[in-house]
Amino acid sequence: MIRKKILQYIPLGSLFGTQRTRELFQINPTVPPVREEATEVKIFAYDYDAMSLKEEILTQVEQCRAYKGNQHISWINIDGLRKQDVETVCSEFGIHQLLMEDILSVGQRPKMDDVEGILFCLLNMLYFNATTHTVETEQISIALGPDFVISFQEDGSRDVFDPLRNKLRMTNSKIRQRGADYLCYAMLDMIVDNYFVVMERLGEEIELLEEEVIRRSNTRSLARINQLRKELIVMKRNIAPVRELVNGFIRSESDLLEDRTTKYFKDVYDHIVQAYDFTENYRDMMMSMQDIYINNVNLRMNEVMKVMAIATCLMAPATVIGGIFGMNFETIPLLHNKWGFYISVSTMLFVPIIMLYIFRRRGWY
Repeated sequence: MIRKKILQYIPLGSLFGTQRTRELFQINPTVPPVREEATEVKIFAYDYDAMSLKEEILTQVEQCRAYKGNQHISWINIDGLRKQDVETVCSEFGIHQLLMEDILSVGQRPKMDDVEGILFCLLNMLYFNATTHTVETEQISIALGPDFVISFQEDGSRDVFDPLRNKLRMTNSKIRQRGADYLCYAMLDMIVDNYFVVMERLGEEIELLEEEVIRRSNTRSLARINQLRKELIVMKRNIAPVRELVNGFIRSESDLLEDRTTKYFKDVYDHIVQAYDFTENYRDMMMSMQDIYINNVNLRMNEVMKVMAIATCLMAPATVIGGIFGMNFETIPLLHNKWGFYISVSTMLFVPIIMLYIFRRRGWY
């Protein structure tokens, strides 16, 4: 009830804005997605085994067929999505039509599927924008086949796979000694590990905001609380379904996954559960911070009312004395005394001083 009374006087629309809210909740799964065609598509191919590695930048999507069934492990990373290019790659590597639609989808919920001998997973990579203080997402789709992994990214300007590329260039690295399923695990592991980097940045923002709320709460603090709560919604929406995604790999009986690789997916599962717990803890912190803000507002309001009450009490003696001497009676004590005025004014000043002393002793201010 108190919270509603306070918030009704705050212009929420102009203070916080609703653009970010619309971005978070505008997804409608019943409406066919409209994805803009990428202006530039980059295709990187990594073909390797325990002894050799071949890196190549492909100029045409048709060149990908050379990496199918060549007795090596192939990772094809496509940055930028065009419908025709995706259809060409999917048809060449036997990726089902339904999976192709998921690749081209917008705002898809993280998921994992096993369709016609292809293990497919879709999730979001997360980044923290230090300029806007918001969490940004990039959808990535990963298709695992017998000896290949194909990844589709929306934005080619950034990803979290640079450490993976460096490991591929090392002859004795474990990833070079293992199959395509281990490569898929390594990609998921790096995506999940990057979640902690984003949460660490959000944690720093929350700590700074907590100090601001405790020291000097204002409407700007409430706006920041509202903004960070929205960013935590983004984190939770993207992290929570990944638990099911990784659990799907653990429970899968596909021949594409070796038994010895399962334990690595269990490690990723532990990490994603921990990341989800962090989001819940941050959410509780934000709720507590909002309560602290409201309590501070109430305290300031009480201080204002206390000062006003004290001022009213201090003025009361002067009002009473002035009212008495202003009455129209012929006989009033000290009315014709030459010291009467000075005595009455002195009384008006002396009584409030005594009241201030009493209020101070009782700790009222």
